[in-house]
Amino acid sequence: MIPSRVTLVEVGPRDGLQNESVPVGAAQKIELVRRLQAAGCREIEVTSYVSPKWVPQMADNAQVMAGIERRAGVRYAVLTPNLQGFEAARAGRPDEIVVFGAASEAFSRRNINCSVAESIERFAPVVAAAHAAGIKVRCAISCALGCPYQGEVSADEVERVVLLMRGIGVDHCGIADTLGVGTPRRVQAALARALRHFPAAEVSGHFHDTYGQALANIYASLELGIATFDTSIAGLGGCPYAKGATGNVATEDVVFMLHGMGIATGIDLDPLVDAGAFISGVLGRPPVSRAGRALLAKRGLAFA
Repeated sequence: MIPSRVTLVEVGPRDGLQNESVPVGAAQKIELVRRLQAAGCREIEVTSYVSPKWVPQMADNAQVMAGIERRAGVRYAVLTPNLQGFEAARAGRPDEIVVFGAASEAFSRRNINCSVAESIERFAPVVAAAHAAGIKVRCAISCALGCPYQGEVSADEVERVVLLMRGIGVDHCGIADTLGVGTPRRVQAALARALRHFPAAEVSGHFHDTYGQALANIYASLELGIATFDTSIAGLGGCPYAKGATGNVATEDVVFMLHGMGIATGIDLDPLVDAGAFISGVLGRPPVSRAGRALLAKRGLAFA
């Protein structure tokens, strides 16, 4: 069942950068998007339309969306947490919007003071408005493998949220291991619940590498026929619920593994590594990506 081609959704400009403490200017974000699409990335999560009070790194969302060079065949996604955010995002002409909900009841109540069901119902008008505008809606189910408050999250809990998301009409379901605590068999169990209600082409995996399991979890997902994954250039982003943890799995590492398996991605690894080196230089640190650092060292380049 392992697919011969995989789609990587590059989430570094949004999900990666929003968790970085070093401010990144709009021009640098625009340049990052330019480099990513030049490397062959065709699905890019660019920014989010949230209150700058909560996510100051994304306060320049309109400027970034207005400044990126649109390329044929590239889809640009943004995160919108509510109808107000969606209305602001429309001016940027996104191809896709992202909504999110937690699989953990404890996480939902501790962070946004409402139940999981209540939190997802708030997205119903956003989904309806997006569909009326001809925009695809992707959902992310966070904390699907573990919660910082309740600990382990069961496959039953994941399926409950999958059904709630399906009920409000989302088009695509992403299963996210926000803490990076998932292991291959548990990841397969969670994904299997999503596959009961969405076709494989509309299910994706989002894995953090906190415990070094992300590549193994991607391989386990491939075994189920999953062919879409979120990845983050240079491993951008931390996890706010796991102190000192790395963020999303690095795009360079995933591309290196997939190409080594003979799986096509449409991405050219060398310019991808350059993009990772660029944004890492902006942040003043080495790329988290193992493959990125190894290939840079092979060129005779190194970060302090």
